[in-house]
Amino acid sequence: MAKSTIVVLQVVIAVALIGSVAVQALIVPLLWLDLGDGELWGRIAFVSIVVLGVGTLQVFGVCVWMLLTKVKRGSIFSTSSFRYIDVIIGAILVAAALMWTLAAILAPGSAAPGLIALIGGGGVVLAGIALLVVVMKALLRQAIDRDVEAQALRSELDNEVI
Repeated sequence: MAKSTIVVLQVVIAVALIGSVAVQALIVPLLWLDLGDGELWGRIAFVSIVVLGVGTLQVFGVCVWMLLTKVKRGSIFSTSSFRYIDVIIGAILVAAALMWTLAAILAPGSAAPGLIALIGGGGVVLAGIALLVVVMKALLRQAIDRDVEAQALRSELDNEVI
């Protein structure tokens, strides 16, 4: 991967992280005030889902940043990469569960059924993305195994007298 691509991705992630902190610091308190007319439990639930949802995006961004750093160093093909991938999978699954929770909270109210279905469908899409990352993790595991085999063969050839 080109270093310029990695730098551009890191800039995008940095901007997204700064924006997410701004959302948590500025928009969430305004959301809390805006929901002041509703019931307290709904207000707490909705704002908590927003905060936790933004948190899952932040965790995702930091883990991708760390994986990009490993790519830049040439150490992505190591088992230490799996911990970041596992955290990414977990963050995506938490985001899916938050979307389903939001749909369940909105369902008994006056929200349009299409909106509820759209939110629930978004949770299904997120769960599918988590499964895609699981597949990519398996591909990384295969690549690491092949790299280990190639290094062993190179070592064997280096020790042979031709």
